[in-house]
Amino acid sequence: MDESVLRAMAKWPNVPSVCGWLALDRRGNWLLKRETIGNEALKAFISRNYLHDDAGNWYFQNGPQRVFVDLDCTPFVYRVTSALHAPLALATHIGDNVNTLHGAWIDEQGAILLHTDRGIGIAHDQDLDPLLLAAMIDVNGNVIEESAFDTLLEFIEHQRPIPLWLKFRDSNVKFEPIRSADVPQRFGFNPAPSVTPPAA
Repeated sequence: MDESVLRAMAKWPNVPSVCGWLALDRRGNWLLKRETIGNEALKAFISRNYLHDDAGNWYFQNGPQRVFVDLDCTPFVYRVTSALHAPLALATHIGDNVNTLHGAWIDEQGAILLHTDRGIGIAHDQDLDPLLLAAMIDVNGNVIEESAFDTLLEFIEHQRPIPLWLKFRDSNVKFEPIRSADVPQRFGFNPAPSVTPPAA
């Protein structure tokens, strides 16, 4: 968290929180009243001060004020940072590198969800090709050919066990099916925080 934010919180400790203004879309874009924020300095400021409370509400600490974030999908969006055919490397939309992969899922729409040491996030849809080419393997450890995904679509569409693994560093993590509607409760986050009025 920025030092200036910490000072502001100490100086004005009781500034009311707000919600409904800021959102994070499925591609890691910050949206202000559903309009994409283009200012790089502002995006970096939001990213540096992006946190969550114990109830699973994600927010941007804007000086002394919490600005709760509506999540179009998950708290994080993962980007592939490795070169084509190099070992898979990932980072969050706020620039934090991933060290450990705990789990991988595919929902009924074909979205890839990853649970890492940073938290739960969706893989950016523009990175799916490098993700597939670099790191998806079968039960024998062979890289999956793109043509094989036609066969896997039936497994995904019917939410059946998927014979597919993701190779990340020294581990192979099996993909599991998941319903998109179940993701927030499964991973303990609130996609649409609301501010509770103070008691009278």
